[in-house]
Amino acid sequence: MTSQTTIDTTGPGDKASAAPSDPPPAPGLRGHPWFTLITVAVGVMMVALDGTIVAIANPAIQKDLGATFAQVQWITNGYFLALAVSLITAGKLGDRFGHRQTFLIGVVGFAAASGAIGLSDSIALVVTFRVLQGLFGALLMPAALGLLRATFPAEKLNMAIGIWGMVIGASTAGGPILGGVLVEHVSWQSVFFINVPVGLVALVLGVLILLDHRAENAPRSFDLLGIALLSAAMFCLVWALIKAPTWGWGDGKTWAFVIGSAALFAAFAFWETKVKEPLIPLALFRSVPLSAGVVLMVLMAIAFMGGLFFVTFYLQNVHGMKPIDAGMHLLPLTGMMIVGSPLAGALITKLGPRIPLAGGMAATAIAMYGMSTLDTDTGSAVMSLWFALLGLGLAPVMVGATEVIVGNAPMELSGVAGGLQQAAMQIGGSLGTAVLGAVMASKVDGDLPGNWTAAGLPELTPAQLDQASEAVQVGVAPVTPETPAEVAAKITDVAHDTFISGMSLASLVAAGVAVVAVFVALLTKRGENAEAGAGVGHI
Repeated sequence: MTSQTTIDTTGPGDKASAAPSDPPPAPGLRGHPWFTLITVAVGVMMVALDGTIVAIANPAIQKDLGATFAQVQWITNGYFLALAVSLITAGKLGDRFGHRQTFLIGVVGFAAASGAIGLSDSIALVVTFRVLQGLFGALLMPAALGLLRATFPAEKLNMAIGIWGMVIGASTAGGPILGGVLVEHVSWQSVFFINVPVGLVALVLGVLILLDHRAENAPRSFDLLGIALLSAAMFCLVWALIKAPTWGWGDGKTWAFVIGSAALFAAFAFWETKVKEPLIPLALFRSVPLSAGVVLMVLMAIAFMGGLFFVTFYLQNVHGMKPIDAGMHLLPLTGMMIVGSPLAGALITKLGPRIPLAGGMAATAIAMYGMSTLDTDTGSAVMSLWFALLGLGLAPVMVGATEVIVGNAPMELSGVAGGLQQAAMQIGGSLGTAVLGAVMASKVDGDLPGNWTAAGLPELTPAQLDQASEAVQVGVAPVTPETPAEVAAKITDVAHDTFISGMSLASLVAAGVAVVAVFVALLTKRGENAEAGAGVGHI
């Protein structure tokens, strides 16, 4: 893709344009690139943090509000569903009305919804406001990328995206630590109330610092049917992934939603060729690097989110750690992402994205293979080694894939490109959890009966075996208070060994996905349109 956006940065009487790599200076703090980065980082930190911090609060919410397990699941599912369905449309809103406006609306809405959750006295209200959180979060994320793309010159964009990715990675991985501290020492409501002052800071900074950036040929109309078709297709796909562990992958309802999603995506693609101003011009995907970047983001999220999902159960239920201790054991992962992201940005600027991306996914594959070797007796030092390598591998991918997607899109579609990047990550995370969860469930269902019998434990009825299997899939030993100590010890050993075998297989599958991603990374290259943002005018 070679189309470039011509940007007018002069007055009406002077048509000389600024060089792409030399943006016009902004007076004071307003429009300053690095202060813009700080502002959007504060905003996206809330969204990324809420993706994982709430998991620690769920048990307390369930107990306080008397919710069922299925209702508590919707605290997480409702958030991710709303986020995934809305991201691309939200990006389009930013392209149309300006990324500054959509970012500020997203900040206010997200903080307000967070405060409302903290004041809620029923599970229905909590879930409702979590959905609103997801919708406002969808406005924030693509707008942040659009602002960075428009503010930074090409030679500094990778560094900026590196720091942006570092904030997201650190917030995602640090969520369980902060959540554990707040729930244990304050209340579950504090997990949500904390977003109110953070959102206020982001709002004040945004009003004082952010400038509106719009391309000359930004879209002027809305593809309403395209939005409806894409939203419905995304909903059906994510819904199928959410419900597959409950319904089963062979269930007709699962496949009905999968097939429905495919049909809606096909209808969307057909409609996009007919409408004057499409939501996503399909010509965008003629760029092989951009398409490879989207696929790479999906594969990375499958390996990362899916693999990390079981690690938290491994640390808390097999090793018996408290949530805070489990979060502390993940600090090597968080730390390497914090250190590695800006370094990866500098490396990508110097070498281009292909080698760092391929190297990052290779390191991720090795780390996931290492995690498949963890057992009940593995020490903290060995765990830290694999977690640190995983963080080091993920850093260049978070940075490079984002730059490849956004940089290979024309400036007037930077919001849509940012939405694509985030949607790919959300879908990949849902796929990783669902697919690797199915691998885990299959392995546990296959191994548990034999392991149970081999340990000399009393025979279980089919219903009891199903209940035991569900517990073992998250590393919990199905032991009742009345179980004799000797029998309870045997059950615990069987449960943990069976869980480890399932986690090992799931980690190997994740490693295989990362290996495939290595070859996809070789198709990427530096964004052809990255320089377009550097000379964008201030409105």
